[in-house]
Amino acid sequence: MNTTRRRTARAGILLAATLVATTAGPAHAAGNSWDVPHQATITIRGHGFGHGHGMSQYGAEGAARQGLTYKQIADFYYRGTSWGTTKGRVDVLITGDTTDDLVVLARKGLVLRDRASGEKTELPDNGATRWRIVPTADGGGRVGYLEGSWHPFTTLKGEGEFSAHAKPVTLVTPSGNRAYRGRLRAVATSAGSTARSTVNDVSMESYVKGVVPLEMPALWSPEAVRAQAVAARTYAAYERDHPLGSDYQICDTSSCQVYGGYDAEHPASNDAVDATRQQVLLANGDPAFTQFGASSGGWTSAGSVTYLPARKDPYDGWSGNPVHSWKVTVPDTTIENAWPALGDLTRIVVTKRDGNGDWGGRIWSMTLVGSKKKVAVSGDTFRAVLGLRSTWVTFGVAQRSGRAPAPTQRADDSLMAADLER
Repeated sequence: MNTTRRRTARAGILLAATLVATTAGPAHAAGNSWDVPHQATITIRGHGFGHGHGMSQYGAEGAARQGLTYKQIADFYYRGTSWGTTKGRVDVLITGDTTDDLVVLARKGLVLRDRASGEKTELPDNGATRWRIVPTADGGGRVGYLEGSWHPFTTLKGEGEFSAHAKPVTLVTPSGNRAYRGRLRAVATSAGSTARSTVNDVSMESYVKGVVPLEMPALWSPEAVRAQAVAARTYAAYERDHPLGSDYQICDTSSCQVYGGYDAEHPASNDAVDATRQQVLLANGDPAFTQFGASSGGWTSAGSVTYLPARKDPYDGWSGNPVHSWKVTVPDTTIENAWPALGDLTRIVVTKRDGNGDWGGRIWSMTLVGSKKKVAVSGDTFRAVLGLRSTWVTFGVAQRSGRAPAPTQRADDSLMAADLER
């Protein structure tokens, strides 16, 4: 199952390692240009974790600790939006189910629906441990159950789906089992194909309950978690209006928002979802594009819409934020190996920044000068290739003697399972 994002909502690359170097005196550095000797270590100091658009999640927690309500937090990070409501359902692509059949665990009240005829069948309690739908060439499916071995049960005229009278249904995937609220359906990846994707058709509120604890610690300050619930619900409503595919609107990975279904829910984050029920942020009457990331580093960066401006963030730098400021040291060969056309790296030149905060802010463009060639790269590309936390960085260069420094520890300071940037 393949999906292609039409918008880049998340950079999504973690720092691979923190490297410690032994240095022997600084080389020349002036402004936004640094000479690099033949054998050098390069210390990269930075602020923040993510693209910086919209809400800083560490900033939301810092603001809550200062007494701001979730509405005040949202109004700060999404300046100029208004408050509204949304309801209905959302169709989520379940990327972990990479097989063409749809397999669920047997449970009381399990219902099979033929999407072509609309016919519903409550499946019997017949000793089965699993039920499955196998696609057929005519666009329908063969339904069977597992009781020691697979047995045929019925055939479908069209695509099928399982539900359980508003109770969770457990999906079986190659990577493990996971329970989901709502309906689990198998949909053709293209017309006439027997290849199938699995889609979870779920109410918006249940969807958000499966998102929030994977995007922010559920036991953080309640007002911060409520702000996250509003941002996640609004982001989903925006994606629903700008669907990724013809049979689903949003995915379940960090390319969209991380969604874990019923099994991911936590009582504290469920309370936050319930406390903000149906609330979203609007721009010109429509759901806003509420991007968010782990840490702004002290300045948000301008996004693609007016309500995502660059502005100083006084809440991000609280003592519990480990990625407000950070550094990593690498040998010059790391850059030379990433861009082999350079030859020997001799100079780093930053040509454009966004103008906000230390060092002139986030890097927009830069030039790497080598003994063989100059290479122009964007700040985003440099960040992605080196696995840096953000593009808001500066450099320090020192002569290196002896062997290159070796990795000593993994630098996984992400807020949750990944660098959360939407």
